[in-house]
Amino acid sequence: MALSQTTLSSKSLYANAHSLSPKPHQPSFSLLPSNSKPKSLQPITAVHAAEPTNNKVAVKESAPAAVPGSGKWTVESWKNKKALQLPEYPSKEELEAVLSTLEAFPPLVFAGEARNLEEKLGEAAMGNAFLLQGGDCAESFKEFHANNIRDTFRILLQMGAVLMFGGQVPVIKVGRMAGQFAKPRSDPFEEKNGVKLPSYKGDNINGDTFDEKSRIPDPNRMIRAYCQAAATLNLLRSFATGGYAAMQRVTQWNLDFAEHSEQGDR
Repeated sequence: MALSQTTLSSKSLYANAHSLSPKPHQPSFSLLPSNSKPKSLQPITAVHAAEPTNNKVAVKESAPAAVPGSGKWTVESWKNKKALQLPEYPSKEELEAVLSTLEAFPPLVFAGEARNLEEKLGEAAMGNAFLLQGGDCAESFKEFHANNIRDTFRILLQMGAVLMFGGQVPVIKVGRMAGQFAKPRSDPFEEKNGVKLPSYKGDNINGDTFDEKSRIPDPNRMIRAYCQAAATLNLLRSFATGGYAAMQRVTQWNLDFAEHSEQGDR
């Protein structure tokens, strides 16, 4: 069996799940009041310690940059590669301040999680599992809500159950979320009614409002994107380990295909 991969947008995921799950049998898991209005959020900017510490701390020196064309990998070797779609920030000093702040933050994904996924992808490459990938084209700051995260996670679980019943193999579920903010563009500029502005490239770069102020790339948006990704991962890990993703709960959602299928009658 060759490696199979399914990539779907969140809209199509919602449509599929609606036809699979009858409303009378779906429990409601509202995490936040539906009538709650989003509060205005204060911008997050790069911050540093007011005064340097007097304690001597051993700092590990960064690895030397690889010589261009040598083919040797280092932590900094990616900077020698040709990169497209990069934003042009108006202030290099502000960009460096944001990067210094992000470098001090803890990682969003840990090495053990990456190794675990690598092993599972190997099983899919050998034909012993199926790879399901789904999520939004790009996440936004405006739609950041616990219920949206829960619904996307639930649909992935439902689709995983469908594929598991049909293929009779384990399903590796990969969410396109918790960090998918950027949007590559074929044209660096957008024109409306004779007004030409830089294209919207994702909430971690600039805003989607068509005005000059919103379209200027702001490096501080990367800090907000980090915070949103961290909160999203925290909730997803809680769902995955807290019982919400258990097969017993998935079967309680009583999908039609499982009740009225050859596999379901076994």
